[in-house]
Amino acid sequence: MSDTVSSQLCYFVPPKDGSRPWQAVDFDPATGERPSNFGVEEKEVNIENVRGKEGAYSLDTTGFQYFSHASSHTKFTDDEEIKKEYYPESEALLKKFTGAGRVVIFDHTIRRHRPGQLTETEHTRQPVPRVHVDQTPDSAERRVHMHAPELATELLKHRYQIINLWRPISHPADDFPLALCDYRSINWDKDLVPSTLKFAKRDGETFSVKYNPEHKWKYVKGMRLEEGVLIKCFDSKMDGSVAILTPHTAFVDPTTPKDAPHRESIELRALVFYDNLPNGA
Repeated sequence: MSDTVSSQLCYFVPPKDGSRPWQAVDFDPATGERPSNFGVEEKEVNIENVRGKEGAYSLDTTGFQYFSHASSHTKFTDDEEIKKEYYPESEALLKKFTGAGRVVIFDHTIRRHRPGQLTETEHTRQPVPRVHVDQTPDSAERRVHMHAPELATELLKHRYQIINLWRPISHPADDFPLALCDYRSINWDKDLVPSTLKFAKRDGETFSVKYNPEHKWKYVKGMRLEEGVLIKCFDSKMDGSVAILTPHTAFVDPTTPKDAPHRESIELRALVFYDNLPNGA
């Protein structure tokens, strides 16, 4: 069986009028779409299944890192229980894999693939089938001020990252798996476009991603419940020595069995700090 599949990925097309790109977080119930001012184009790409070779990918080289660690929390149905039970174990896991001394988890999203569902709410998010990066340098810095305001000035003097911890829930992720782009294959200046993300009460910023035939895409087929991936969304160490971020997207794997259950997953978003402040600070 081939280790590579071919699939269509949705890439960013800039607004025709040259204006700054934007997209709303919430769907318009009248259209069933997220309002935006830019277009997308589908490009056929090869995506390598790296099962058995997961150790070749790391946060600092490729921008993502696979892991195997079963969660003690398994229900994933109640937000408060997730925060009480899943957040602490995920914080410990992030510290273990990164060596960081301080981790601040600031939110999470449950995604459930529901074909035919035309609208979304905060509690009915679906997989995102568009190549993107969750943060930009500007939005990452704003996150520090938002989620660690008392220490922000000092924390910003040290290296910090934003890392998503992604894993399947309920059953293996055969349907709509997650593809990740090797950071070494992107062109920062040509591929990444800062784009406004419109929330109900504020604006955020993400990177939209233009097509580049040099992009190298990876995934792990049929990721199991005890498996997951760390996705680097930003790294303040921008001296060229490490990967800074990871474009990623959900995609249709043509080898997925037709009777595979629809994908369900959780992603945590965390600020990861490498400061020398006391942990009680």
